[in-house]
Amino acid sequence: MTQHTDFMRRAIALAQQGLNTTTPNPRVGCVLVKAGQTIGEGYHQQAGQPHAEVNALQNAKDNGHSPTGATAYVTLEPCSHHGRTPPCAEALIAAGVAEVVIGSSDPNPEVSGRGVEMLRQAGIAVTESVLREACDELNLGFFKRMTTGLPWVTVKLGMSLDAKIATASGESQWITGSEARQDVQYLRARMCAVMTSSATVIADNPSLNVRLDNISRQPKRVVVDSQLSISPQSQLFALQGETLIYTCEPAASQSHFLAQNSRPSIKSVPENNGHADLTAVLQDLAQHQACNDVLVEAGGRFAGALLASDCVDELVIYTAPMLLGQGARPAFDFAAVAALADAKRFVLRDSSTIGNDLKAVYRRK
Repeated sequence: MTQHTDFMRRAIALAQQGLNTTTPNPRVGCVLVKAGQTIGEGYHQQAGQPHAEVNALQNAKDNGHSPTGATAYVTLEPCSHHGRTPPCAEALIAAGVAEVVIGSSDPNPEVSGRGVEMLRQAGIAVTESVLREACDELNLGFFKRMTTGLPWVTVKLGMSLDAKIATASGESQWITGSEARQDVQYLRARMCAVMTSSATVIADNPSLNVRLDNISRQPKRVVVDSQLSISPQSQLFALQGETLIYTCEPAASQSHFLAQNSRPSIKSVPENNGHADLTAVLQDLAQHQACNDVLVEAGGRFAGALLASDCVDELVIYTAPMLLGQGARPAFDFAAVAALADAKRFVLRDSSTIGNDLKAVYRRK
């Protein structure tokens, strides 16, 4: 089993190379091993391109190795259906591999155990759930979209020690240091979409794009604007990539907005207590925009509304060593719970120091 875990760790590292590029597909890595030696490696790089198993088989061939009798270590169950590419299970069978070691099962209804069944029917030994938790971490958003029709939602906030994100007057640039703000760029890069509120667009005129070298894909930029109140000249509309606005305003108002700037796409969602229905927004992002992972960068009211709607899976909090005091704007603004039993509870998943700030990652309990 130790040998299995060593090779699976390498497959995970390969999959991570596609962290920013595979959307809406899952991130997958594959290692081919024969007589204890690696003969081929591959990972899925981009939707529509060959999957990890096919890339590993080609890599073995290019290196002069035959995969016949080899063991394939794959972070995700090989697909069994014809999509934009042929089934990977068929490719492994045709190559004559003797064994397939799998990390995660694929919850995609078009796969979901069929890949394993296809391999076993072909006489290939299959070992499942090797380093499953680590493999699952690669694709939390994809798994959630496949099983619930909703994306994985991460709320990012930069705040003071007393959980404030701006002064009473609204000044917030900058609470956290440059190192933390640079780290956010890497967080954005792995997301399918970056979502904010109309209030944040009006107050800060943010770009919400990824500002890193060698970035081939920009996440969708999403603005929830129930009354269509933002300026058509907001800078996020002028940047590379797609921008979506979700609103409750009628078609006539949407047409008036698009007459001033035709670049964004505007989508209608139902109203809920005077605001856009956030669950409906997230359902559309998952089911019609193929978004696995959504990063939220907004103020306390929007973050609080998402928490109140039980829409938040993860919090990424950058805490700066400063205090802003009474009257400063809170990180989370939602109705107080009546009892501790009703509190929104999270589990600390990771923490690290970024420059002079503390980064903490929490998962919903």
